[in-house]
Amino acid sequence: GNCIGRGQFGSVYRALNLNTGQMVAVKRIRLEGLKENEVTQLMREVDLVKSLSHPSIVKYEGMARDEDTLSIVLEYAESGSLVQTLKAFGKLNESLVAGYVVKILEGLDYLHQSGVVHCDLKAANILTTKTGNVKLADFGVSLNMRAMEREMTDVAGTPNWMAPEVIELKGASPKSDIWSLGCTVIELLTGRPPYAEMENSMSVMFRIVEDAMPPLPEGCSPICEDFLKLCFNKDPEKRPGAEMLCEHPWLQQNYAALKV
Repeated sequence: GNCIGRGQFGSVYRALNLNTGQMVAVKRIRLEGLKENEVTQLMREVDLVKSLSHPSIVKYEGMARDEDTLSIVLEYAESGSLVQTLKAFGKLNESLVAGYVVKILEGLDYLHQSGVVHCDLKAANILTTKTGNVKLADFGVSLNMRAMEREMTDVAGTPNWMAPEVIELKGASPKSDIWSLGCTVIELLTGRPPYAEMENSMSVMFRIVEDAMPPLPEGCSPICEDFLKLCFNKDPEKRPGAEMLCEHPWLQQNYAALKV
């Protein structure tokens, strides 16, 4: 089928399941340069995420392997990612973003309860459906971790969403996803992640580690600022988890408004 996206390690194609007539996405990962035990580890992880099922995460349907490619079959989200939404409609208003964030947090909470850290949360990895639902994609596969290690040394990488502890190589945890969520909220509200005006990714990493927190968007409501400040606690131990953030007044008040 046609190519609908390219990533660090491969491309995603739209395909038709000839048995069911269902549209699926197939992510093809190049295996060249990977040792056999790394490929085994990767396949084990795909097996783990295959068992996950939640309305806010992309379902892994299966995988197939040939000599130099691993093909992962995924649920197809017809409306593309939130980056495409931003390109088409410009920055989004706070109540719409809050509605998305509730669903993102539900997906993150499910992943974290299942022992999976997303490691690469940003608008490009949040897919949307026709009904306005959102689904987290590209989570929990060690390729993401290695992609990040490559990006750390490769100046073309985009560290803008990375938590300070990940940059300092102290390791990713569910709390690193919460920092990245804060960056994603800024991306959805302004159209760009924090530090987007800086050309050099080394400078961005320096600022993330050195600044008290990323600059908050102008015109953001005080209650939304409070939410972002919680996400941007430099100490991962003190950063709230996904379940706790779901209770935040910024989300509760917008959620209540949406239900009316």
